Amino acid sequence: MRVRRSSSVLLLFLSVILFLVGPCQPGCRETGQCCTGRDPSCFSKGWRSDRTFGTCYCDQACVSTLDCCHDYDSACPALSCVVSEWTSWSGCAEPCRATVRRRNRTILQEPLNAGNPCPHLEEHAGCAEYWSQHGNCHNPPVPALIISGGYGNARKKRDIPDSIDITGYCVQFQLTSLTKGCQQSSGPHTQWMQHLREGHRVCVECQPPALAVGQTHCAGDGEENDGGRRQSLQWQAVGNPRCRGVWRRVGRLEACSCPTAHSFLFI
Repeated sequence: MRVRRSSSVLLLFLSVILFLVGPCQPGCRETGQCCTGRDPSCFSKGWRSDRTFGTCYCDQACVSTLDCCHDYDSACPALSCVVSEWTSWSGCAEPCRATVRRRNRTILQEPLNAGNPCPHLEEHAGCAEYWSQHGNCHNPPVPALIISGGYGNARKKRDIPDSIDITGYCVQFQLTSLTKGCQQSSGPHTQWMQHLREGHRVCVECQPPALAVGQTHCAGDGEENDGGRRQSLQWQAVGNPRCRGVWRRVGRLEACSCPTAHSFLFI
């Protein structure tokens, strides 16, 4: 009885040692398998990575289903996608109008064995060209003229008839492109242009003095042709003709809600 009990204890001890020491059955390396995607035929018999014994897999899906063979990570290491640097921006797609420019990058290493997937390979941004191959545009697009929001405190208001109830409004835009001249504005009245950055959202207020005669909106705000679309429009900073660009209209606001550095006025 004592011998039988000792034998049982020994077998149990050996089983625990075998479990702790690790797999002794074929895995991905011995079977020479490392398969892409979910492949039921890509399997072996042995210890799984969760220390259970049975059918184990060597395909990429085993990472999410947790039934990989014990040596999957070392035999089939994950390789994430590797891409090149961005190319230079292309020219505008069409001259004489607000349109888009493009840049792209290429795949240098495809992802393998559940590695990180590739990021997007193409980017678009707004741009505008004021000339064509034949010279200056005949009908160049008229940009919105903007100035720092602080100018509104000292602005002389144009006489507005009492019969017209105009309180002004605000339009939010996302900057999609701007010239390098904006960052080179060092004068005391043009330093605000240095806060302009691609991708930032800005608020531009339309005050009554900026309204054209007989109009209820400011020039260049996209109000006439809105139609619910996110339009790409041109803008020009007052005081520095080298600071201009393109922005995408987000929508009209009854009250501006942008930080002071990102708040401007239509002129």
